[in-house]
This record gives sequence, structure tokens and C-alpha cells, in this order.
Amino acid sequence: MAGIADPKMKQLKIKTGVVKRITKEKFMYEKESQKEADKVEKMKAEGKDEYDIRKQQEVQEESQQMVPETMGRLRKGLQDLEAHMKQVEGDLKETDEYKLAVTVCEEARKAME
Repeated sequence: MAGIADPKMKQLKIKTGVVKRITKEKFMYEKESQKEADKVEKMKAEGKDEYDIRKQQEVQEESQQMVPETMGRLRKGLQDLEAHMKQVEGDLKETDEYKLAVTVCEEARKAME
């Protein structure tokens, strides 16, 4: 079995962590964008100043623009992780870290839908 000092295992853990973090980021940006959009709608309904509404729309657009950028990083990270998994499958397939990587890949693919 591969130990933690094994460079293949270390890379698997790093790449799994990257994909996991970016998946969380994507959901966070989507949630933030929706929250800001709701805030804009509320401001419009309350008849707030047009300048304030425009500024809030800019904030919402910035959040929304982060989603595609994050999707690109997620796609790249997922490809990198999956390529590494193919390389180490023979050595690490039975490890908990490899099984975690499989789960993280599944979650990332769902997030990209």
C-alpha cells in the first residue's frame, strides 16, 4: 500500500482538495449572485434611488461573472484530477483517498451540469 510520503498519494490529495474547493466556490458564487439579484429586485420594489439600484446591479453582475470563470477552473481541475487518477489507479485504487477522489469527481461533474 502507498503511504502518505508517496508522491502519487500526495498529488492525489492535493488535486482532490483543489477540485473540492473550486466546487464549493462555484456554489458560493451562484448563491451570492442570486442573493444580490434578489436585493436589486427588492430595491426596485421599494422605489430606491436609480443610482443605488445601478450600483447594486453592478455588484450582482460581478458575482455572476465569477460563475463561468470558476466553471473553467473547475473543468481544468477535474481533468487534471481524473488524469492523475488514471495514472495511479493500479497502485491506489483501494485507498480511502482514491475513493474520496472518485466521490469528489462525481460531485464536480454534477456541479458542472
